Amino acid sequence: MELLTRKDVPEELTWDLTALYKTEADIKSDVERVSALTDKIESEYKGKLNTPENILACLDLYREWQQILWFAASYRNLAASVDYNDSKLQEDDEAMSRLCANLGSRLSFIDSEITAQPDSVIESAIAEGGPNCGYLKELLRWKPHQLEPETEKVLAALSPTFGTPYSVYNMAKLADMRFPGFNAAGEEHPLGYSLFEDKYEYDPRKEVRREAFRCFSEKLREYQNVTAAAYQSQVQKEKTMAKLRGFDSVFDYLLFGQNVTREMYDRQIDLITEKLAPHMRRYAKLIQKVHGLDKMTYADLKLPVDPGYAPELTIEDSRNYIEKGLSILGEDYVQMVRDAYSERWVDFAQNQGKSTGGFCASPYGGHSFILFSWHGGMSDVFTLAHELGHAGHFKACNSAQSIFDTNVSTYFVEAPSTMNELIMAHYLLKTSDDKRFRRWVLSNMVGNTYYHNFVTHLLEAAYQREVYKLVDAGGSVQAETLSAIMGETLSKFWGDAVELTPGAELTWMRQPHYYMGLYSYTYSAGLTVATAACRRIEREGAPAVEDWKQVLRAGSTGTPLELARMAGVDISTDKPLLETIEAIGGMIDEICTITEEL
Repeated sequence: MELLTRKDVPEELTWDLTALYKTEADIKSDVERVSALTDKIESEYKGKLNTPENILACLDLYREWQQILWFAASYRNLAASVDYNDSKLQEDDEAMSRLCANLGSRLSFIDSEITAQPDSVIESAIAEGGPNCGYLKELLRWKPHQLEPETEKVLAALSPTFGTPYSVYNMAKLADMRFPGFNAAGEEHPLGYSLFEDKYEYDPRKEVRREAFRCFSEKLREYQNVTAAAYQSQVQKEKTMAKLRGFDSVFDYLLFGQNVTREMYDRQIDLITEKLAPHMRRYAKLIQKVHGLDKMTYADLKLPVDPGYAPELTIEDSRNYIEKGLSILGEDYVQMVRDAYSERWVDFAQNQGKSTGGFCASPYGGHSFILFSWHGGMSDVFTLAHELGHAGHFKACNSAQSIFDTNVSTYFVEAPSTMNELIMAHYLLKTSDDKRFRRWVLSNMVGNTYYHNFVTHLLEAAYQREVYKLVDAGGSVQAETLSAIMGETLSKFWGDAVELTPGAELTWMRQPHYYMGLYSYTYSAGLTVATAACRRIEREGAPAVEDWKQVLRAGSTGTPLELARMAGVDISTDKPLLETIEAIGGMIDEICTITEEL
């Protein structure tokens, strides 16, 4: 089966972007509106943001400005993300990026003038209450790191240029890399980024799986130098910004934006690397035994414990599972799930040039849009439940909060998404007493939910930390250096339980998260919160569910510590993380026990 071009994909498998704009004329109308609004804000308030009254009146217009621009930028970016081979879509997206930069540069005076005022003026504006409070509080927090107005204006104008490393990475990965098919098990197989990551890594046929890994890695290796150059530009940019804004290190700069401490960051990486590794090595050995493998290689790690018990599912099956599984969150939540399917919020299609993995975009004032590629396994159901967790989160907070209070810290933002995966798994466990079914569900939790967030992304985070240490010390990174760091990171975690086949060290080339600051570690942070909150829901029922829904509505009105506390979880200590690791170990123990019994 050849991967389709975008134009050949059935419409019902694609998302419906007309929910944002029905015609080109509509988006052009919004571009004109936001340009006129920029003129209005600039003419009425530039040089005048020295009183609480003017500050609040200006921010009222600025909120409207942000919402219009967010809609327009989302439309262009979403259209481009499903087909990097379409030059017109890429051109439109880049034009929108330039427009955002130009308008943002013109309005950079807002932050500069407000932070130039005495704290008492800003605090008086905050005391008025209303939808601008969160924005003003965040400006006060960033005030010591604010640069001169002209400098801020130039930096805002250069924002598209600052995004170039990520653009280069995506173009190399999604437009230039063309994977040839490969021959294995007596037949020819097509190969692509999504096909490899969503299908072949899980293929129970050893020859197909390992040959796919070899061919995939060979193609990656051809692009290692340009990918390393893009990443080098990214980390050096972040180092420069950290220095300009007066931070002692890149870590301090990036974590300040997340409103978390270095201790919270390091804890996630250090404890998981030390405490979880023995459990996962045992799980790898179980996979090797179940599949009768001569050796356990890096290419075998995604194998299911029981491939014969993994039914092929339709998209309609996924809807039924998710509706029932997430019903504990209430009828309004289930209705959102129904709407996501009936109104085509989701892009299920597999096609050439489409972004890999999955994401959820939630423009303020509209519904969410979810991108991923449907392959028909239970892992797809969990992925979709995960992305619907983001959709449910932002539906709740966008409805309850000002647009200024929906910028949730990345430390916390993966908690609602991973919570949905856990709720789904707990629901499935209650539907049957059959031991084989129970093992299948538990192995989905370990092999998908926890593996993805506590192993895959955690190892990315451990690698990323070493890169930033090197950059902080004045060094630079090239392909050889990055591969060495990744190889050492993987070797430290897996020990002698897993053979790192050639290509494993190139894993650093596969994730876009490195272009989003310190994002990778936040998956384990969010899942730590979700695990503790989910256990509380299992114990207490409705009161814990209501607390969780209150957290979803809170948006960014609380820090990660405060949001977790609202859900009954104290992440100021090691306890939730250690209990999560213990829970993973317990699941692996049970999987091993059931396997012996069967």
